[in-house]
Amino acid sequence: MADDIEHAAGSAGIPPAVRAVYGPEDLSAVPSFAGGFINFGHWDGIPLDRPLGTEERVRSEQNLYRRVLEALGGTARQSAAEVGCGLGLGCALALREFGFAEVTGVDLHPEQLDRARRANAGLLAASPPRLHFVLGSAERMPFVGGAFDLLYSVEAAQHFRDLDAFAREAARVLRPGGRLAVASFFVPRGGAGEAEELARRLDGFATGLDVAHPLPGLLGALERAGLAAVEAESVGASVWPGLDRFLAGIDLPVQWPRNFLGAYRDGLLDYYVVTADRPADG
Repeated sequence: MADDIEHAAGSAGIPPAVRAVYGPEDLSAVPSFAGGFINFGHWDGIPLDRPLGTEERVRSEQNLYRRVLEALGGTARQSAAEVGCGLGLGCALALREFGFAEVTGVDLHPEQLDRARRANAGLLAASPPRLHFVLGSAERMPFVGGAFDLLYSVEAAQHFRDLDAFAREAARVLRPGGRLAVASFFVPRGGAGEAEELARRLDGFATGLDVAHPLPGLLGALERAGLAAVEAESVGASVWPGLDRFLAGIDLPVQWPRNFLGAYRDGLLDYYVVTADRPADG
């Protein structure tokens, strides 16, 4: 009964393309996202002059999580939450490698939460106080104020519909002195016509799965929410060439994903790690 209620409540507010891709289509099962982390990867340290297989692809996805978690600068005594946790493999990595006291994964899609609980059944059984998965959106997180020391999101912000609402919620659920890290792809400047061109080249934008958020829009939203030390670092050179090299070696059912590299080279899109702090006296 509880699962039925969660599914009904969750499905109501999900954009149609997001509902399909993370529901019956199950993006985690697509070969281009081998390993289940569902991100484009951070390919530094992975040789690109040789064939790339599943092992390298999974390592790239894990490395992107490590890059984000390192940007948080957290300690083993702190609590963390991941917004858009998907299958929860990044939450498990955070517990395993970074030793946070507790990690909570929140996702908008109830089917993803089902998959997360199955994928992490052993860890959930072994350490029930340290890992949790809950239904909720980036714009309305199901947590009390000041619930977490650390908040992070890996390749989910391109699906957020309201960056200001996300920023306000991030500021609310972080404790004073807490830190936020977001990794995703954004439009570098947000000039006229860029969203239309991205929709022409990349099906994810055309269908409404992804939103062409300008990077300045996110940075401004975080500042308006009262967060400080807002910074963005481009990591596109560590993401797009490696991803395209991997995609070139697999049998893709459609070819448009290979347009990401061209969009990056043409300045339409880049990949960033964005960090911000909640002031200690805020």
